[in-house]
Amino acid sequence: MKNTTLVIMAAGIGSRFGKGIKQLEPVGPGGEIIMDYSIHDALEAGFNKIVFIIRKDLEKDFREIIGNRIEKVANVEYVFQELNALPEGYQVPEGRKKPWGTGQAVLAAKGVVHEPFLVINADDYYGKEGFRKIHQYMVEEMDPDAEVYPMCMGGFILSNTLSENGTVTRGVCRLNEDGTLKDVTETYDIERKGNGLFANDEQGNPVVVSPDQHVSMNMWGLPPKFMDELERGFPEFLDSLKEGDVKSEYLLPKIIDRLVKSGKARVQVLETRDKWFGVTYKEDKEAVVAAIRRLIAAGEYKEHLYD
Repeated sequence: MKNTTLVIMAAGIGSRFGKGIKQLEPVGPGGEIIMDYSIHDALEAGFNKIVFIIRKDLEKDFREIIGNRIEKVANVEYVFQELNALPEGYQVPEGRKKPWGTGQAVLAAKGVVHEPFLVINADDYYGKEGFRKIHQYMVEEMDPDAEVYPMCMGGFILSNTLSENGTVTRGVCRLNEDGTLKDVTETYDIERKGNGLFANDEQGNPVVVSPDQHVSMNMWGLPPKFMDELERGFPEFLDSLKEGDVKSEYLLPKIIDRLVKSGKARVQVLETRDKWFGVTYKEDKEAVVAAIRRLIAAGEYKEHLYD
């Protein structure tokens, strides 16, 4: 069986981890958090290793809240995303407080990932379909040695990824006729108002989005050689920063978009009609708990995942 790994980006969950941070509040009847359901769905789809990307100072709490539980059902590795994990010759700019984004996060796993891998966010519920389709693509179609990076992504429908309690940021995608990714653009402040959707670009200017557009939810299926690209690109990103810029991030969607446009990557968009949910806002928790209850009632999950 081909080995496949699930990489979970959990380093950005904040310094209040374990003390009521909204993304880690229990949402399942057995005290499960959203991450539990993603791991369950990934293992069910056929993934056979879990890599947690966390911060070193949160390791003890992380293991107690979820890590020790997952180690009983899967092969688990831990890696650490840190602000000062920079290429040789680079230093953290004065005033920089946060690590360098999702690209740096995944790069932290380079030493433990040697097989096709799926990257997800820790605090998003993705549904089962995306895990099944991406795993099947990895096993049946992904050639890790291909000259052009063979990638795939879970292509969610924008209207299935909105919060009723505020705006969201999504990677809005355009597709080629063959279902591959043409480009992905980070789009901000997306919300439903009346019968329409409203959004802004990175500069805060209004942009047009459609409810049936495909969006990226940072659910990327990647070959192991992609790690080399991340490593090469990180110094270039750091060199591009303007003096005094302490907030810019090395982001997966931007990295992948650049590779697609340069012809170095081909991304198959695997459409999923599953409805996303997450605790983006405190008010979202009640809806998430209700959604999990409905999935249990429909037979998608057991009452207690690990019984």
